[in-house]
Amino acid sequence: MAIKIYIDADACPVKEETYKVALRYGLQTFVVSNSFMQIPISPQIARIVVKAGADAADDWIAGHVISGDVVVTNDIPLAARVLAREAHAVAPYGRAFTGDSIGMALAQRALMEHIRSTGETTGGPPPFTPADRSRFLQVLDQIISRERRRRLLSEPR
Repeated sequence: MAIKIYIDADACPVKEETYKVALRYGLQTFVVSNSFMQIPISPQIARIVVKAGADAADDWIAGHVISGDVVVTNDIPLAARVLAREAHAVAPYGRAFTGDSIGMALAQRALMEHIRSTGETTGGPPPFTPADRSRFLQVLDQIISRERRRRLLSEPR
């Protein structure tokens, strides 16, 4: 079964980069969002518009992703769900979530939510930079290359 890429697209700054990598490897890509979004015209790229709701796109992705697929998301709880399905999760700024890192990421997210709930101003994420874009491309390429090798080695001969 071929690797698929899922993009949690509503606030994703690396959609174009993901399309280029997916097309280079010939991978089916699903662009999942709560509203209509322009996508390249390609049989390999599909637009999925889900109903409005806080986790509707996340639920759709988590319900379709299988082992070895790749999900591009900034959403830490979605990344945890993806990892639980033995798939890969990568953030747009080039961080690959792993079984070892997801627990800390969830704990940090919960802590920041608690701090914000007390009225503390925490600021937002740092601005997205060209270095982030480059790191994302490198990590996405590495994940796909490793997964392709893993699948080749596990195929019966």
